[in-house]
Amino acid sequence: MGAIFVARSVKFCKWASDVGLSKYVFKLGYSEGNPKDDVARGWAGENDWALVKQEKAEGLNEAQVVERVGAKIKMIDPKYYPRLRDAIGLFKVDPVKVENHILVARALKSEAESLAIKLTHADFAAYLIELAQR
Repeated sequence: MGAIFVARSVKFCKWASDVGLSKYVFKLGYSEGNPKDDVARGWAGENDWALVKQEKAEGLNEAQVVERVGAKIKMIDPKYYPRLRDAIGLFKVDPVKVENHILVARALKSEAESLAIKLTHADFAAYLIELAQR
């Protein structure tokens, strides 16, 4: 059984912020085995990738997962950034969309909390995984 996973690299996020992308850049992928092994190999010339979240999924492949999320969020094109080295599944995530997603989920659960939302990396990962499972 495979798993959808989201990973993040501090060094890559710093580089992405420096070149004007965003500091909210995540790698979305699918692994048939243990996602930690895939994350340990790294992407885009960085080796400090860390697994943020994973969720079991069956009957998918990485291309399908990336395509589903790519319908809602634009993937960073590796043709424009040679540093990516043909890595697919790198997404720049807008924090406003993640916050709205959380607010709508709370409203649907009838949780009328008006607490301020402080986004974490796990919130971004949950958002990406939910988009991939739709």
